[in-house]
Amino acid sequence: MTVGEQSLNLLEYMPFSEGTKAAFLDKPSALQLRSELPRIDGATAFYPLYASFVQAVYPKDGNYHPHAWDSLALCSTTSRAYDSLLAGEADIIFCFEPSEYHRNTAAEDGITLQLTPIGREAFVFFVNQNNPVESITSGQVRDIYSGRITNWQELGGRDENIRAYQRRENSGSQTTLIAIMGDDQLIDPPTEHVFYGMSDIIKAAASYRNYENAVGFSFLFYCTEMVRNSEIKLLAIDGVYPSKETIQSGDYPFVREIYAVTAGDESSQVRQFKEWILSKQGQYLVKQTGYIPVK
Repeated sequence: MTVGEQSLNLLEYMPFSEGTKAAFLDKPSALQLRSELPRIDGATAFYPLYASFVQAVYPKDGNYHPHAWDSLALCSTTSRAYDSLLAGEADIIFCFEPSEYHRNTAAEDGITLQLTPIGREAFVFFVNQNNPVESITSGQVRDIYSGRITNWQELGGRDENIRAYQRRENSGSQTTLIAIMGDDQLIDPPTEHVFYGMSDIIKAAASYRNYENAVGFSFLFYCTEMVRNSEIKLLAIDGVYPSKETIQSGDYPFVREIYAVTAGDESSQVRQFKEWILSKQGQYLVKQTGYIPVK
């Protein structure tokens, strides 16, 4: 059942490619990097974002294929991106916060991770479109994923067991779920309820025949713009529906920072790149891509 994140056509966002969906600036970038280019990696959900950065700042003739091992703008998923950063194989990655495993690994290796917020995004929960439940509370999310609530009837739905999907350990979305659980212990799911890619968890919840009783999680831009599966619906949390407006206002409760992450000493090019991302032009691309700027 697992097909992996490469089922998404990230090539649609590849910098400088014909018809790319990566966002453009309305005038040339104030920063132009031409030598000692930072090696980039990151989460699947953020490839469209850092592809737009590369398109604005990097030279046109580079290798920016999302899946090529020697690419300057690789997309290997959150966990692998942190592995690459800690191994010195990437200079800057674009992800959510690191997992406990990656924090501990960095500390054991004497590496200081520097997390620079560059944008904001909503962590969302979704169900099959035929599920009558429209809204749950933050507490009920924790109750579901700790095993205290196990039937949709307890949430105003049908008398069906809840199939609570999770992602693999150290993925960006699974790390976010663990963070919002707080002191509540996350249940150990059956193997068939754990998915490698975010696209897989969306497809499973969208399946009418077998998974109408499922709940899953992802990020707003990813599931509404990159996957666009009409067979799922997003749940309101604490009565607030996830949208750009409710992220911006702070009304939606599960908003996370998007980080540019570096490890140890930064080169001059990396420092300039980070400063530019936080400039008016960089933040413009954050907004044009579909995320919420921090400035």
